[in-house]
Amino acid sequence: MNRDLVTALQAAWGLPEFRDGVRHVIDLDEVALLLAALSVPDHDREVERSLLRLLRSSLDTTEIREAVLLLLERDEVRRPLLAAVVRPRVDRPGLAAAFTSAAEDPRVRREVRAVLDDARVRELVWQVVENQVDADRVGLARRAAVLFIRHPSVPRLAWALRRHGVLRELRRTAASDDGAAA
Repeated sequence: MNRDLVTALQAAWGLPEFRDGVRHVIDLDEVALLLAALSVPDHDREVERSLLRLLRSSLDTTEIREAVLLLLERDEVRRPLLAAVVRPRVDRPGLAAAFTSAAEDPRVRREVRAVLDDARVRELVWQVVENQVDADRVGLARRAAVLFIRHPSVPRLAWALRRHGVLRELRRTAASDDGAAA
């Protein structure tokens, strides 16, 4: 698992207001053990799968989802999460810059919150996370497009992402990936 992601998760866990917000819903000892296991460089892949299962079930709970979304407003959590996304894309500096710009925009974060309030969208996001090495990424992207088009908040989010160049850079990435596959 990406070290920046682990850092962000640990920063979130270190915030008392976050832990207090989720204490009544999840087993804090289980989370602490999973985070400790993740901090070991050669941890078992089952640890990652356990954490993803815990995150998925937790984000279906309104209180926890709100606590997580609020953390995206905190620089000390958002910035390591952003680093986890952009560092693996050093070969695509335009995409990394677009992601960074969008993540730092409060309007984009508000639209992300609105979109993630929809259970169908959350399900699709988890499909993407769980199938990130799946060969059928194109099929998953098509399902995402259909669902997102039907969701009322998506046009606002798409417009916000477009302003930051995210959509342009994603198209460039897809085009270069298609060219490399040919």
